[in-house]
Amino acid sequence: MRHLVMLTRALLAALLLTHAQGAFAQTRTITVTGEASAHVSPDMAVLSLGVTTFAQTAAAAMADNSAALQAVSARLAAAGIEPRDLQTSGLSLGPNVTSYDSAGVPVVSGYTATIMLTVRVRDLEKLGALVDAAVRDGANTLNGLTFDVAEPGPAQDRARAQAVEEALRRAGLLASAAGVRLGKVLSISEGGGFSGPQPMFREAAMDSAVPIAAGQIALTAAVTVVIALED
Repeated sequence: MRHLVMLTRALLAALLLTHAQGAFAQTRTITVTGEASAHVSPDMAVLSLGVTTFAQTAAAAMADNSAALQAVSARLAAAGIEPRDLQTSGLSLGPNVTSYDSAGVPVVSGYTATIMLTVRVRDLEKLGALVDAAVRDGANTLNGLTFDVAEPGPAQDRARAQAVEEALRRAGLLASAAGVRLGKVLSISEGGGFSGPQPMFREAAMDSAVPIAAGQIALTAAVTVVIALED
């Protein structure tokens, strides 16, 4: 009796699997991808700058560094940088090894101290002048400048919608060439994000400020669409 029950269950499972495979085989699909980009002008910048100092002792190097950093921080505050947009992002102190003696002991000729700051600049019109002023006040280390958008949502939504339109356009083209018609959309999956700044050349102001071109940021969306096919 037990063997009969097991055989019945095996037969039922095989029938269900065969039915599912048949149903799947009857659903012909086409899978296409679509990409689109929405270009926006950045409205903020993230600047990495700092102060590097040298001295004969570690204490002197840190003291000189702190004094210079206070001057730079005061300049940034005077330029309108709020405390929430100023963050210490790096701190290092180490010996300057210039050589080794006969016993292999390193010869130290002073110490180097470095403190880095991450600065968010929300008024791009002041960016060049701010960098120039910070350098004049002691910032002698610049590690990078990136541009960003405070509210990227609307531009990202435009890119998503355009990516879906592009995927459907491609699907229609392929289906027409194959002599079939498109059915309903079965699934849509998304991937994408910032593709990085794209240059936008503009005439720089001829003044004492550091000339900086903000360019544009491209927010790129990519979608994969699966669509049923009909005869």
